Amino acid sequence: MAHFAYTGMDDRGRTVRGTVDAEDLKGVRQALRRQGVFLDQATPLAEGKKGARNGNGNGNGAVVAAGGGAFGTLGPLVVRAFKGLRRLASSPGAQVALSTRQLATLVKAGIPLVDSLNALIEQIDDEDLREAFTAVKAKVNEGIAFATALAEHPRFFPSLFVSMVSAGEASGTLEAVLLRLADFMEGQVKLRNKVVGALAYPGFMAVFGLGILWVMMVVVVPKVSAIFEDFQQALPWYTSLLISTSRFLGRFWWLVLGALGGLGYGFFRWKATPEGAFKWDGLQLQLPVFGELTRMVAVSRFTRTLATLLASGVPLLRAMDIVKNVLGNRVLEAVIVEATTSIKEGESIAEPLKRSGKFPPLVTHMIAIGEKSGELEAMLEAIASSYDNAIEGRVAVLTSLLEPMMIVLMGGSSGGIAFAILMPLLQLNEFAQ
Repeated sequence: MAHFAYTGMDDRGRTVRGTVDAEDLKGVRQALRRQGVFLDQATPLAEGKKGARNGNGNGNGAVVAAGGGAFGTLGPLVVRAFKGLRRLASSPGAQVALSTRQLATLVKAGIPLVDSLNALIEQIDDEDLREAFTAVKAKVNEGIAFATALAEHPRFFPSLFVSMVSAGEASGTLEAVLLRLADFMEGQVKLRNKVVGALAYPGFMAVFGLGILWVMMVVVVPKVSAIFEDFQQALPWYTSLLISTSRFLGRFWWLVLGALGGLGYGFFRWKATPEGAFKWDGLQLQLPVFGELTRMVAVSRFTRTLATLLASGVPLLRAMDIVKNVLGNRVLEAVIVEATTSIKEGESIAEPLKRSGKFPPLVTHMIAIGEKSGELEAMLEAIASSYDNAIEGRVAVLTSLLEPMMIVLMGGSSGGIAFAILMPLLQLNEFAQ
């Protein structure tokens, strides 16, 4: 156990200095977090110097008057931001969104960018993201533009992120752009989690149900069918079909699994080709129920992303070029590419979208109104908010419908097997009497 002298900030925004025992710097940070202190710097101390760096020399971590050091200027605003947003998230998008909001708070408080990045790095738990920000800080310290440094790490900072930061640097509104980016990324993560979460349970139920049916067909039915062979009586057609299917699966299960694996492999190979991917995305838009949900998610992403880019000062053509990459559907991406070409020729945004027939009429109509009134960003935000609410309602309905449907399907399949087995047994019992 080593001794460390630290400088940090308490929950009232005041600078704190003291000593703490820990194994390493990570342990120092964790120990101070439990005390409600945010670490600024930590220095190892020799055994005899324990407590020498305390604010009042008594080793109890006394509080120094507010305003000492650069972090004293942050005040309670940063503390509330850090404490309110200090949540662990598994997805990189959520981690980047949290770090972006923290960085925006630091920059807004007047802390130089390099110092803000240094403070941010101390608070990041994800090792890969911390390394990315460390590399970005080194580049910025060398005089390279912040956006240029971010572009070298596309895993965490896609073109959308880099373009908005570049526009914020050029216009002197970096803190506002970072806050807007954090809002946007958190909204996208929330939307994705809702859709994925709604489909996770029915998917698990489907796999679980297929496993049960497989066990019944391969293990249970063959044992029961031996009873019918002893009586040598004619069986109903559905029982004969069940027994034949069970025997086939029992003998040639490897062939069934191989065929399913081959079909899956062939499907993914086909979907990996440009033509196959385009046709598959088009088919997704035509699926009943799920096709409309896919379209709604894409429209929400399109309008929200375009509004965020335009509000951050990104030029329209550049924004259209970026926004096509967030739709997640190649058919709709082709529409955006065609619309970008039309805009270069002097057309509005709404007209090519309307001609494609892929975007709902309400969306194109509202975009046209926004263009004419000069309130395009606000109109796009309104569309995105409306579709987010509609998606939430649609997901709730799907969840409430899919769960009983899966239960009915599993129960019906199990009941059908039971019926096919029990009916001949009842007939044999009557015959024996």
